[in-house]
Amino acid sequence: MRDVGPLRNRLLSAAGGAIATSAPAVWMWGFTVDDALISIRYARHLREGAGWVFNPGGPSTDGVTPLPWPLLLAPIAGADAFAALGTVKALGVVAAAATGAIVGDALSRGTSPVPLRVAILAAMACVLPAAAYASSGMETPFAMLLVALAAARLDAGHARTATVIGGLAVTLRPELAPWAAVVGFGAPPPHADPARSIARRVGFAAIALSPFAACTVLRLAVWGSPVPLALRAKPSDLSHGFVYAGAVLLVSVAPVLLLAPGAWARAAPSARALMLAGCTHILAMIAVGGDWMPYGRLVVPVLPALFIAAGRVAEISRARWSWIRLVVACALGAASLVRAGPQGRHVTQDRRELGERLRRASLGAQRIATLDIGWVGAALPGAEIVDLAGVTDPEIAALPGGHTSKRVDATMLLARRVDHVLFYRPAEASAVGRAVEVRLAASDLFRARYREGGFIPLGDGAAGYVVFEIAPP
Repeated sequence: MRDVGPLRNRLLSAAGGAIATSAPAVWMWGFTVDDALISIRYARHLREGAGWVFNPGGPSTDGVTPLPWPLLLAPIAGADAFAALGTVKALGVVAAAATGAIVGDALSRGTSPVPLRVAILAAMACVLPAAAYASSGMETPFAMLLVALAAARLDAGHARTATVIGGLAVTLRPELAPWAAVVGFGAPPPHADPARSIARRVGFAAIALSPFAACTVLRLAVWGSPVPLALRAKPSDLSHGFVYAGAVLLVSVAPVLLLAPGAWARAAPSARALMLAGCTHILAMIAVGGDWMPYGRLVVPVLPALFIAAGRVAEISRARWSWIRLVVACALGAASLVRAGPQGRHVTQDRRELGERLRRASLGAQRIATLDIGWVGAALPGAEIVDLAGVTDPEIAALPGGHTSKRVDATMLLARRVDHVLFYRPAEASAVGRAVEVRLAASDLFRARYREGGFIPLGDGAAGYVVFEIAPP
């Protein structure tokens, strides 16, 4: 008679992992970011046959960093952008649950004590970045799922499959390219002939990078640039990258579990490859200057691989030190979840209400300029949106300045026949607004040609958006 004990343990561990990743995601259901609605707007135009455009009838622009993402969204991107967002959020929670199940199954195949494996799964439930972005409506949880699959396959000894899946993850998050290359290089088992071993590893790394190369070539052929427009619109800043990486390493739990240098040398080759790839990803986050979105989005995709590696480190570490690392990591993660998580749980509803208020406040708007183009585009699907950040606009992306400080002037707005402008107003009267908005508002030409036409509150607070209308000639 077949022993069902191991199978039962695997199923229970997988179920525990699924709960550990999906329950916090459900708790963070109300979170989203503006970029999620930008992608949906592109996808809706693809579905309607308008092409790869942000504005109806506008030029084709490379405004979505994960190249295949609008194509994947197109089947569900209907006229109501917020309804489509809800569907993507639900699918993201499912992807997070599947990710947790994969990690749980991988941990169940290890030799560490059951209480320690349960504690590692519990630690997964304390990761605010993963919880937030699983239900954000972004591509992040799907990249995370692919990374989990790649890491689990590598951990199980399936090098080629792990390499291919890791390469596919890069199409959803391009900054994963170094991670995938390191995984590919470390995936094949060593060969007796050192030269053949190196050649094989280089070949696997090339396989891992081939999807990234394909996206790069396609971008160059279609839009004349090998990099996404967002990279040109938001120049990297190493100082911000270091701060970003330091912050996310503390709140993402898994890196703390890997603070066992003595165990690294004794870990299995697959675990060492995953840990080295994780270190490489940290360097990649620093190199790209981090991210402007809250909650450390860029670290999320690699977390499943780090948790699997943490399980392998726990097998060869002293139990006392493993428990100490777990307690510290969970304390840091839980503190960030409890303190910072509630701030993001109302974002989706606030954006929906903003959209409804904007539709009432800007009747007849044909061209509206703003930094926050996602929710504005969702609220006014037929209007032309002038992107003051340049994320979807090559001309503005090429201007000097960062994401919120592009050197846009009133002359450019008038040349584009902008009839409405939307500026964010902070709740505190003493707070300084975003640079491009402050500069435009102080311009004599802007004050002469545009007049304040209303205020749209954000939630129940004093913050909100000031609507400017072009003045009659």
